[in-house]
Amino acid sequence: MEKKVIGDVTEESSLKIVSVIDKDTYGYGSVSNINNDSNLEKSYMKKTCTLKHAENLERELKTMLHFHANPFIVQASCPHLHFECNTKSATLCYIYLEYASLGNLDKMISDAGGRLPEDSVRRATRMILQGLKAIHAEGYLHCDLKPSNVFVFPSSRPGEPWDLKLTGFGLSKDPTMDTSLLFPGPRTAYKPPEAGYIVGAPDRLIGPASDVWSLGSTVLDMFGVIHLPPVAEYFWQRCSERQPADRATVDELLEHPFVSEKPSSFLEVSFFNMEQSYIIRDELIPKYPDPFGLYNVNICE
Repeated sequence: MEKKVIGDVTEESSLKIVSVIDKDTYGYGSVSNINNDSNLEKSYMKKTCTLKHAENLERELKTMLHFHANPFIVQASCPHLHFECNTKSATLCYIYLEYASLGNLDKMISDAGGRLPEDSVRRATRMILQGLKAIHAEGYLHCDLKPSNVFVFPSSRPGEPWDLKLTGFGLSKDPTMDTSLLFPGPRTAYKPPEAGYIVGAPDRLIGPASDVWSLGSTVLDMFGVIHLPPVAEYFWQRCSERQPADRATVDELLEHPFVSEKPSSFLEVSFFNMEQSYIIRDELIPKYPDPFGLYNVNICE
Protein backbone atom coordinates (compact mmCIF):
# COMPACT_ATOMS: atom_id res chain seq x y z
CA MET A 1 0.00 0.00 0.00
CA GLU A 2 1.34 3.38 -0.98
CA LYS A 3 2.23 5.83 1.75
CA LYS A 4 -0.43 8.53 2.07
CA VAL A 5 -0.62 12.07 3.40
CA ILE A 6 -2.67 13.11 6.41
CA GLY A 7 -5.95 14.84 5.71
CA ASP A 8 -5.27 18.54 5.26
CA VAL A 9 -1.53 18.19 5.91
CA THR A 10 0.65 18.16 2.79
CA GLU A 11 3.88 16.90 4.33
CA GLU A 12 4.33 14.48 7.19
CA SER A 13 7.64 16.17 7.95
CA SER A 14 5.55 18.86 9.65
CA LEU A 15 4.71 16.37 12.38
CA LYS A 16 6.46 16.66 15.70
CA ILE A 17 6.12 13.91 18.30
CA VAL A 18 5.73 15.57 21.67
CA SER A 19 4.82 12.70 24.01
CA VAL A 20 3.87 9.03 24.26
CA ILE A 21 0.52 8.52 25.97
CA ASP A 22 -0.12 4.79 26.03
CA LYS A 23 1.21 1.41 25.01
CA ASP A 24 -0.63 -1.83 24.34
CA THR A 25 -0.37 -5.13 22.50
CA TYR A 26 -0.71 -3.60 19.07
CA GLY A 27 1.41 -0.48 19.38
CA TYR A 28 1.47 2.83 21.14
CA GLY A 29 -0.26 6.14 20.80
CA SER A 30 1.68 9.36 20.60
CA VAL A 31 0.77 13.01 20.22
CA SER A 32 1.81 14.86 17.07
CA ASN A 33 1.54 18.62 16.77
CA ILE A 34 1.01 20.05 13.29
CA ASN A 35 1.42 23.64 12.17
CA ASN A 36 -0.80 24.26 9.17
CA ASP A 37 -0.95 27.16 6.70
CA SER A 38 -2.93 29.29 9.12
CA ASN A 39 -0.18 28.92 11.72
CA LEU A 40 -2.60 27.23 14.09
CA GLU A 41 -1.34 24.22 15.98
CA LYS A 42 -3.42 21.08 15.67
CA SER A 43 -2.87 17.86 17.60
CA TYR A 44 -3.38 14.29 16.51
CA MET A 45 -2.69 10.93 18.04
CA LYS A 46 -0.47 8.57 16.10
CA LYS A 47 -0.93 4.85 16.75
CA THR A 48 1.91 2.67 15.57
CA CYS A 49 2.51 -1.07 15.33
CA THR A 50 4.85 -3.50 13.61
CA LEU A 51 3.91 -5.11 10.31
CA LYS A 52 2.92 -8.23 12.23
CA HIS A 53 -0.13 -6.43 13.63
CA ALA A 54 -0.99 -4.37 10.55
CA GLU A 55 -4.25 -6.30 10.08
CA ASN A 56 -5.45 -5.24 13.52
CA LEU A 57 -4.55 -1.61 12.93
CA GLU A 58 -6.33 -1.67 9.58
CA ARG A 59 -9.41 -3.17 11.23
CA GLU A 60 -9.34 -0.42 13.85
CA LEU A 61 -9.13 2.25 11.16
CA LYS A 62 -12.00 0.75 9.15
CA THR A 63 -14.21 0.57 12.24
CA MET A 64 -13.54 4.21 13.15
CA LEU A 65 -14.27 5.29 9.59
CA HIS A 66 -17.53 3.34 9.59
CA PHE A 67 -18.66 5.24 12.69
CA HIS A 68 -17.12 8.53 11.55
CA ALA A 69 -20.01 10.70 12.72
CA ASN A 70 -20.70 9.08 16.10
CA PRO A 71 -19.89 11.29 19.12
CA PHE A 72 -19.13 8.26 21.31
CA ILE A 73 -16.55 6.70 18.97
CA VAL A 74 -13.01 8.05 18.55
CA GLN A 75 -12.63 9.57 15.09
CA ALA A 76 -9.90 8.81 12.57
CA SER A 77 -8.02 11.92 11.45
CA CYS A 78 -6.97 10.35 8.15
CA PRO A 79 -8.59 7.54 6.11
CA HIS A 80 -5.28 5.85 5.26
CA LEU A 81 -3.05 3.19 6.78
CA HIS A 82 0.58 4.34 6.60
CA PHE A 83 3.77 2.31 6.21
CA GLU A 84 7.38 3.27 6.76
CA CYS A 85 10.76 1.69 7.49
CA ASN A 86 12.58 2.72 10.63
CA THR A 87 16.35 2.96 11.16
CA LYS A 88 16.53 -0.78 11.86
CA SER A 89 14.86 -1.53 8.50
CA ALA A 90 11.72 -2.76 10.24
CA THR A 91 8.39 -1.92 8.64
CA LEU A 92 6.04 0.05 10.85
CA CYS A 93 2.38 0.80 10.30
CA TYR A 94 0.47 3.72 11.76
CA ILE A 95 -2.79 5.60 11.72
CA TYR A 96 -3.85 9.05 12.93
CA LEU A 97 -6.81 9.74 15.19
CA GLU A 98 -8.24 12.64 17.13
CA TYR A 99 -6.27 13.81 20.14
CA ALA A 100 -7.62 12.77 23.56
CA SER A 101 -6.02 15.52 25.62
CA LEU A 102 -7.26 14.06 28.93
CA GLY A 103 -5.84 10.58 28.28
CA ASN A 104 -7.90 7.46 28.87
CA LEU A 105 -10.28 6.14 31.50
CA ASP A 106 -7.52 4.07 33.10
CA LYS A 107 -5.53 7.26 33.72
CA MET A 108 -8.60 9.07 35.02
CA ILE A 109 -9.19 6.30 37.57
CA SER A 110 -5.54 6.36 38.62
CA ASP A 111 -5.48 10.16 38.95
CA ALA A 112 -8.54 9.92 41.20
CA GLY A 113 -6.74 7.57 43.59
CA GLY A 114 -8.15 4.36 42.16
CA ARG A 115 -11.84 5.17 42.63
CA LEU A 116 -14.17 7.58 40.84
CA PRO A 117 -17.13 9.29 42.54
CA GLU A 118 -20.44 7.53 41.98
CA ASP A 119 -21.80 10.36 39.81
CA SER A 120 -18.73 10.12 37.57
CA VAL A 121 -19.06 6.33 37.28
CA ARG A 122 -22.72 6.73 36.36
CA ARG A 123 -21.96 9.31 33.65
CA ALA A 124 -18.99 7.36 32.28
CA THR A 125 -21.00 4.13 32.15
CA ARG A 126 -23.83 5.84 30.28
CA MET A 127 -21.42 7.18 27.64
CA ILE A 128 -19.76 3.80 27.19
CA LEU A 129 -23.19 2.21 26.78
CA GLN A 130 -24.12 4.76 24.13
CA GLY A 131 -20.98 3.85 22.18
CA LEU A 132 -21.76 0.14 22.50
CA LYS A 133 -25.36 0.76 21.43
CA ALA A 134 -24.12 2.35 18.21
CA ILE A 135 -21.77 -0.49 17.25
CA HIS A 136 -24.13 -3.29 18.29
CA ALA A 137 -26.97 -1.74 16.30
CA GLU A 138 -24.94 -2.28 13.12
CA GLY A 139 -23.75 -5.77 13.94
CA TYR A 140 -20.29 -4.83 15.23
CA LEU A 141 -18.65 -6.10 18.43
CA HIS A 142 -15.86 -4.32 20.28
CA CYS A 143 -14.25 -7.44 21.83
CA ASP A 144 -11.63 -5.48 23.79
CA LEU A 145 -13.52 -3.07 26.02
CA LYS A 146 -11.48 -1.97 29.07
CA PRO A 147 -10.56 1.36 30.70
CA SER A 148 -7.46 1.88 28.54
CA ASN A 149 -9.66 1.64 25.43
CA VAL A 150 -11.93 4.47 26.52
CA PHE A 151 -10.50 7.93 25.71
CA VAL A 152 -11.30 11.08 27.67
CA PHE A 153 -11.91 14.43 25.96
CA PRO A 154 -12.80 17.90 27.24
CA SER A 155 -16.58 18.05 27.21
CA SER A 156 -18.46 19.80 24.43
CA ARG A 157 -21.42 20.10 26.79
CA PRO A 158 -21.68 23.22 28.97
CA GLY A 159 -21.04 22.50 32.64
CA GLU A 160 -19.64 19.00 32.10
CA PRO A 161 -15.95 18.20 32.81
CA TRP A 162 -15.29 15.51 30.20
CA ASP A 163 -16.73 13.20 27.54
CA LEU A 164 -15.78 9.60 26.79
CA LYS A 165 -15.34 7.82 23.46
CA LEU A 166 -14.64 4.19 22.61
CA THR A 167 -11.36 3.28 20.92
CA GLY A 168 -9.11 0.21 20.58
CA PHE A 169 -10.98 -1.54 17.78
CA GLY A 170 -8.07 -3.75 16.72
CA LEU A 171 -9.92 -6.90 17.83
CA SER A 172 -13.39 -5.74 16.82
CA LYS A 173 -15.67 -7.88 14.68
CA ASP A 174 -17.83 -6.57 11.87
CA PRO A 175 -21.03 -8.30 10.70
CA THR A 176 -19.15 -10.37 8.08
CA MET A 177 -16.66 -11.96 10.49
CA ASP A 178 -16.77 -15.35 12.18
CA THR A 179 -18.00 -14.81 15.73
CA SER A 180 -16.83 -18.25 16.88
CA LEU A 181 -13.20 -17.10 16.84
CA LEU A 182 -11.52 -17.06 20.24
CA PHE A 183 -10.22 -13.95 21.91
CA PRO A 184 -6.42 -13.75 21.56
CA GLY A 185 -4.15 -12.99 24.46
CA PRO A 186 -4.20 -14.01 28.13
CA ARG A 187 -7.35 -14.41 30.20
CA THR A 188 -8.33 -11.17 31.94
CA ALA A 189 -11.29 -9.97 33.98
CA TYR A 190 -12.54 -8.05 30.93
CA LYS A 191 -12.90 -11.16 28.76
CA PRO A 192 -16.08 -13.19 29.24
CA PRO A 193 -16.30 -16.91 30.09
CA GLU A 194 -17.52 -17.75 26.57
CA ALA A 195 -14.22 -16.49 25.14
CA GLY A 196 -13.10 -20.14 25.30
CA TYR A 197 -9.90 -20.08 27.32
CA ILE A 198 -10.44 -23.45 28.96
CA VAL A 199 -8.13 -26.03 27.38
CA GLY A 200 -10.15 -28.55 25.40
CA ALA A 201 -13.35 -26.53 25.59
CA PRO A 202 -15.27 -26.12 22.32
CA ASP A 203 -15.35 -22.74 20.61
CA ARG A 204 -18.25 -20.57 21.66
CA LEU A 205 -19.96 -17.78 19.81
CA ILE A 206 -18.99 -14.24 20.71
CA GLY A 207 -21.87 -11.76 20.72
CA PRO A 208 -23.00 -8.43 22.15
CA ALA A 209 -23.24 -10.02 25.60
CA SER A 210 -19.46 -10.39 25.55
CA ASP A 211 -19.05 -6.60 25.45
CA VAL A 212 -21.59 -6.34 28.27
CA TRP A 213 -19.41 -8.58 30.46
CA SER A 214 -16.42 -6.31 29.73
CA LEU A 215 -18.52 -3.29 30.67
CA GLY A 216 -19.32 -4.85 34.05
CA SER A 217 -15.61 -5.34 34.75
CA THR A 218 -14.95 -1.74 33.72
CA VAL A 219 -17.61 -0.52 36.17
CA LEU A 220 -15.87 -2.45 38.95
CA ASP A 221 -12.60 -0.75 38.03
CA MET A 222 -14.20 2.68 38.21
CA PHE A 223 -15.53 1.92 41.70
CA GLY A 224 -12.14 0.58 42.80
CA VAL A 225 -13.41 -3.02 43.15
CA ILE A 226 -14.81 -2.33 46.60
CA HIS A 227 -18.35 -2.42 47.95
CA LEU A 228 -20.66 -0.96 45.31
CA PRO A 229 -23.76 1.12 46.00
CA PRO A 230 -26.74 -1.29 45.87
CA VAL A 231 -28.18 0.02 42.60
CA ALA A 232 -24.72 -0.14 40.98
CA GLU A 233 -24.19 -3.66 42.30
CA TYR A 234 -27.42 -4.77 40.68
CA PHE A 235 -26.32 -3.14 37.42
CA TRP A 236 -23.02 -5.04 37.63
CA GLN A 237 -24.86 -8.31 38.29
CA ARG A 238 -26.94 -7.77 35.14
CA CYS A 239 -23.66 -7.48 33.20
CA SER A 240 -21.90 -10.42 34.84
CA GLU A 241 -24.20 -13.41 34.48
CA ARG A 242 -22.08 -16.39 33.49
CA GLN A 243 -24.43 -17.39 30.67
CA PRO A 244 -24.47 -14.75 27.88
CA ALA A 245 -28.21 -15.15 27.33
CA ASP A 246 -28.85 -14.15 30.95
CA ARG A 247 -27.02 -10.83 30.70
CA ALA A 248 -28.89 -7.60 30.07
CA THR A 249 -28.67 -6.03 26.63
CA VAL A 250 -27.19 -2.59 26.11
CA ASP A 251 -30.69 -1.16 25.56
CA GLU A 252 -31.89 -2.69 28.82
CA LEU A 253 -28.88 -1.33 30.69
CA LEU A 254 -29.51 2.17 29.36
CA GLU A 255 -32.93 1.99 31.05
CA HIS A 256 -31.43 0.78 34.33
CA PRO A 257 -31.85 3.24 37.24
CA PHE A 258 -28.10 3.36 37.79
CA VAL A 259 -27.49 5.13 34.47
CA SER A 260 -30.90 6.20 33.18
CA GLU A 261 -31.40 9.94 32.71
CA LYS A 262 -35.16 9.47 33.00
CA PRO A 263 -36.67 10.43 36.36
CA SER A 264 -37.76 7.29 38.15
CA SER A 265 -38.40 5.96 41.62
CA PHE A 266 -37.18 2.50 42.46
CA LEU A 267 -37.33 0.58 45.70
CA GLU A 268 -34.37 -1.38 46.92
CA VAL A 269 -35.54 -4.47 48.72
CA SER A 270 -33.19 -6.72 50.66
CA PHE A 271 -34.46 -10.20 51.42
CA PHE A 272 -32.28 -11.13 54.36
CA ASN A 273 -33.81 -14.58 54.74
CA MET A 274 -32.72 -15.41 51.12
CA GLU A 275 -29.33 -13.66 51.42
CA GLN A 276 -29.96 -11.96 48.09
CA SER A 277 -30.71 -8.40 47.00
CA TYR A 278 -33.12 -7.33 44.32
CA ILE A 279 -34.20 -4.05 42.78
CA ILE A 280 -37.87 -3.99 41.86
CA ARG A 281 -40.36 -1.36 40.81
CA ASP A 282 -42.35 0.26 43.58
CA GLU A 283 -45.64 -0.95 42.12
CA LEU A 284 -44.55 -4.53 42.84
CA ILE A 285 -44.11 -3.85 46.56
CA PRO A 286 -47.02 -5.28 48.60
CA LYS A 287 -49.41 -2.55 49.74
CA TYR A 288 -50.35 -4.39 52.93
CA PRO A 289 -48.46 -4.10 56.27
CA ASP A 290 -45.38 -6.23 56.88
CA PRO A 291 -46.00 -7.74 60.34
CA PHE A 292 -43.12 -10.22 60.11
CA GLY A 293 -40.45 -7.66 59.19
CA LEU A 294 -39.32 -9.56 56.09
CA TYR A 295 -38.61 -6.47 54.04
CA ASN A 296 -36.15 -3.67 54.54
CA VAL A 297 -37.29 -1.00 52.11
CA ASN A 298 -35.36 2.10 51.05
CA ILE A 299 -36.09 4.56 48.27
CA CYS A 300 -33.43 4.64 45.53
CA GLU A 301 -33.43 7.67 43.28
